[in-house]
Amino acid sequence: MAITPADLITVASGGLVGFILALIGGGGSVLAVPLLVYVVGIRSPHVAIGTSSIAVAISALANLLGHWAAGNVRWNCALVFSAAGIGGAFAGSFIAKQIDGQQLLLLFGMLMVVIGVLMSRRQSGGGDPTIRLTIATAKTMLPKLIGTGFGVGVLAGFFGIGGGFLIVPGLILATGMPLTSAIGSSLVAVFAFGASTAASYALSGLIDWRLAGLFISGGLIGGLIGIGAGKLIGAHDKVLRAVFSAVVVVVGLYVCYRGVAYFLVAQHPMSL
Repeated sequence: MAITPADLITVASGGLVGFILALIGGGGSVLAVPLLVYVVGIRSPHVAIGTSSIAVAISALANLLGHWAAGNVRWNCALVFSAAGIGGAFAGSFIAKQIDGQQLLLLFGMLMVVIGVLMSRRQSGGGDPTIRLTIATAKTMLPKLIGTGFGVGVLAGFFGIGGGFLIVPGLILATGMPLTSAIGSSLVAVFAFGASTAASYALSGLIDWRLAGLFISGGLIGGLIGIGAGKLIGAHDKVLRAVFSAVVVVVGLYVCYRGVAYFLVAQHPMSL
């Protein structure tokens, strides 16, 4: 089968998401749905969400391997957080499939604006590098991990996003681990939530598998580039995060604009 310009655009879009996921550990997946709808051209928001979910899950898994090798994953904390969130992801995806696709996009745009603001305020560094989930710490740590994990899972499933922008601060809040450990550990949950959401949408036939394959291929390439770029950027990551958070806000506002315009046209078709 010949490679078309649309295929190249899909690979490039996936590469952008993988690059950002590897570079800053979260937030990149929130661009997947707008890219698939407005750049790649998927007409159904539900298919875009389902397709992005499997792509984000695979990209997160690939990026996780690098962080695991670097010793940045706190497995006990990550697995408890992920297990709690899987149920939330299934619940969120079930609810989302009952909502009109354009309404879902409008809500997604609003969420992107919130994400951009939260990312711009994220702290760097700090935390206790020796923190672990043990019998001694479980009494205080487990309830926080389970509660936060489930809540983030619901949002991840509802919007078809990895949720790293919430998982990272959630892990820090629940455990007190440093940012580098939270970023590495967050990818376990991003994979789990993305896979759960994708399974739910796949059962409903709402995944374009060919586009997903192209998007994933781009994500793997972008992830490798992102890991290398992260080593070069080093201390300048705050500037990068600020720029990216601004991009997320702008894209979110555009998605909101398109959503509002759609409903105005639907209600007053002869006025525009």
